[in-house]
Amino acid sequence: MNEFEGMTAFLTGAAGGIGLAVAKALLREGARVFATDVSVDRLAELACDDLWACSLDVTTSAEVNRVIDEIAARSGGIDLGVNIAGVLSTATVLETSDAEWERVFAVNSTGVLHVSRALARHMVPRRKGSIVTVSSNAAGIPRKNMAAYAASKAAATMFTRCLGLELAEHGIRCNIVAPGSTLTSMQTGMWSDKSGGERVIEGSLENFKTGIPLRKLATPEDIANSVLFLLSEKAAHITMADIYVDGGATLHA
Repeated sequence: MNEFEGMTAFLTGAAGGIGLAVAKALLREGARVFATDVSVDRLAELACDDLWACSLDVTTSAEVNRVIDEIAARSGGIDLGVNIAGVLSTATVLETSDAEWERVFAVNSTGVLHVSRALARHMVPRRKGSIVTVSSNAAGIPRKNMAAYAASKAAATMFTRCLGLELAEHGIRCNIVAPGSTLTSMQTGMWSDKSGGERVIEGSLENFKTGIPLRKLATPEDIANSVLFLLSEKAAHITMADIYVDGGATLHA
C-alpha cells in the first residue's frame, strides 16, 4: 500500500509486542523506521535496509536529544513519532515506594516528554509531522494495584493533548491510542495460569473490573492499526484525540 513511502518514523519501545507490530506495519507501508528500545535484540527479526535499530533509554533527556538530532540529520527530517516505551507496576498504593513511583513515571510520563519535545523541535521548522503516544485505558478508569501505572499513563495522555494544542498552529498533530488488555508479555506476565486470558475477558466484580464486551483480547496488530491510522493522512483533521482500543472494556464513550 506504501501509504508512508518516503517518510521517516521514530519509535520508542520498538522491541516490545506493540512496538514490533507498529514497526512491521510502518515498514510494510513504505516508511523508513528508526526503532529504539533499551535492548534492540528482538528487532533483528525485522532486519532490512529501511530499519535502523538503536538502544535508547528514554529517561535520559540528553541521550534522547542526541539520538533524535542524529536521526534528523541522517534522514533529512522526522515525519512520524510514536511513544511506545512503557513499564508496568502492580503494587498497591501502600506498597509503592518513592523509588517505584519515580521509576514508572520516568519511563511512562517523563520519557514521553523527552521524546516528544525533541521530535517537536525538529518538526516545527518543517511545519509538519504526526506524533502518537501509546497510553492505556487504565489512564481513564481506576484500577486496583495499578495506581502508579494508571497515573503515569494519565499524565502522558494529558501531556500529549496539551502538546497537540501547542503544535496545531505548526501543522503538527498529536494523538493518543489507549490499549486495553493486549496479548503481550506485559499482559501475560500478570497471569497466574493459562486461564488468565479467560478471567480478563470475564472481568472481576470483586476487583471492580469490567470484562471485555467483544469477548477477546486485543492483538498487537489491533493496536498498530490504530496507531497507523492516526499517523496517516486519513486522520489529517484529527488531533488531541484519545482513541480507546479495548474491545469496550472501559465502556468509554
